[in-house]
Amino acid sequence: MFVTEVVGLDGCTVACVHPEKVAMVWANSPDPEQLGQVAAMFKLLGDPTRARLLYAVLEAGELCVCDLSAATGIAEATVSQALRLLRASGVVTGRRQGRNVFYRLSDAHVRMLLDLSREHVDHDPPAVTSAAQHGKVLS
Repeated sequence: MFVTEVVGLDGCTVACVHPEKVAMVWANSPDPEQLGQVAAMFKLLGDPTRARLLYAVLEAGELCVCDLSAATGIAEATVSQALRLLRASGVVTGRRQGRNVFYRLSDAHVRMLLDLSREHVDHDPPAVTSAAQHGKVLS
């Protein structure tokens, strides 16, 4: 085993493998299907329109399409389309009351993802923005 010097956090100056760490990663990594699901979830949450709607629901607890449109300034048709995707993916659930459907976050995991995402961005916004602008986050 070699001790490596990290250069700019992007690479090592000495090529080597740390077998114990590699074995741990292989043993504990999600399977390809789970990785695909995680990537799909982040892609779904990564759309600014859907993110705005989710944060509105997070704040209010439950909103209908009309309220979501008014609260976010997003057209009702766009809100409905986004909610259809979010509901199909299990991110939000709907409850019909008369002619309205009220949407809420499906569970505490979604709330945690949204809260942690906002906290992460607030912690170091220039780094997140810079990485996104340089195509390192979004491709």
